[in-house]
Amino acid sequence: MQRAYSRELIIDAGLRPIMSRLMRSSIRFSFISIAILFIVCGVACGQTAKTKLAFDVATVKPSPPLDPQRMAADIQAGKMPHIGVFVTASRAEYIQMPLRSLIAIAYDVKPYQITGPDWLGNQRFDITATMPEGATKDDAPAMLRTLLEDRFKLSAHRETAEHKVLALVVGKGGPKLKEASAPTEPVDANAPLKPNQMMMDGGEGPIKMTRNPDGSVTLDMGTKGTMTQRFDAANRAMRIDSSGVTMAGFADTLSSIMAPMGGDRVVDMTGLKGHYAVSIEISLADLMSIARSSGMAPPPPPPGGGNSAAAGPAAAASEPGGGTSVFASVEQMGLKLEQRKAPVEQLVIDHIEKTPTEN
Repeated sequence: MQRAYSRELIIDAGLRPIMSRLMRSSIRFSFISIAILFIVCGVACGQTAKTKLAFDVATVKPSPPLDPQRMAADIQAGKMPHIGVFVTASRAEYIQMPLRSLIAIAYDVKPYQITGPDWLGNQRFDITATMPEGATKDDAPAMLRTLLEDRFKLSAHRETAEHKVLALVVGKGGPKLKEASAPTEPVDANAPLKPNQMMMDGGEGPIKMTRNPDGSVTLDMGTKGTMTQRFDAANRAMRIDSSGVTMAGFADTLSSIMAPMGGDRVVDMTGLKGHYAVSIEISLADLMSIARSSGMAPPPPPPGGGNSAAAGPAAAASEPGGGTSVFASVEQMGLKLEQRKAPVEQLVIDHIEKTPTEN
C-alpha cells in the first residue's frame, strides 16, 4: 500500500476569483480544513536525513497551477488531493511542495525553524525520483537533502541563539486538563481503509485520516494521540480537539498555527509530563491570515462579520504574537502564554538558487 504525508496546501494566488467563489460556497470549510490540517500535520510528520545518499534518477519541475474545482470535488468525496510526499521502496514523489517544506523534510526541522528568503514558501516544485536498489523509504529524506544541495546549490547551517518566544506555562489557578487514562495505540498500517479514510505517513508512524459524516476531520496519530477539527459556522471559528497529547506536542502545534500569523515560537515550560486532552479555537480572521500566509487567496468574511481578514495578522491579533482566539483557548485550559526569551534552534539558509539545474 502506498502511503502519503502532506505538509502544506498552497493555492496559486492567480486563482483568486475562483477561490473567492469557492470559499463563499458550502465547501469553504473543506479548503480551510485541509489547509489547517497540513499545517498541524507538519508538526507530526518528519524523518531524519543522517547519511549522504542520492536518488538514482530525479526530475525537478515547477509545479503547475492547481485546479481548485477538481480539488473541491475530491475533498467533498472524502479524497485527499494528490499533494505532498509519496514514497515507496522504489519511487519518491514530492508534489506541489514549497521549497521551505522540502528543506524541512530534508533537514528534519519544522518549517518555522527555517531562516531564509521569503520566497521559499512560494516557489513550488514537483519532484519525481527513483529509489536505488536496497533503499528504504526511511532513506528518502537524506536523498532529498542531497538533491537540494546538488540541484538548488543549497547550503545551510544550524545555530542556536536567544530569541523571543511564547512560553506555555501553567496559569495561577492551576491546569484544567483531563489526563489520558491509558496510552494511545499505534495505528495499524495494514488495516483496511473505508472510503472516507486515508493513510498518511507521519515519519514516526502512520496517521489515519477520517472525514466524518458531520464534515469534521479526525487524525489518528497513534501514540501521538488523536485530533479532530470542525468549523463552527455560528462562532465563525475552527475548533481543534486533541486527546493523548503531550505539552511539548501541544506547544509545537501552537507554533505551527501561530507562526503564519507573525507569532513567536511556543516553548513548553509547563513542567507537565502526561498526555492530555486539549482544545484550540481559531477565529475566522486568524484562519484567513494563516491561509493567506500559505499562499491561499481567501475572500473577506461576509458583511457584518467583524474583523476583516484583509486587514492581516495585526488586525486579527490584539495579543502579542498570535490571535486572540488561540490565547483564549489556552487560558480556558488553565494555561497561559507569556513572552520570554529562550534558546531557539534555527536552520539558517546560507545560499539557495531559485531555479534548479536542468534535469
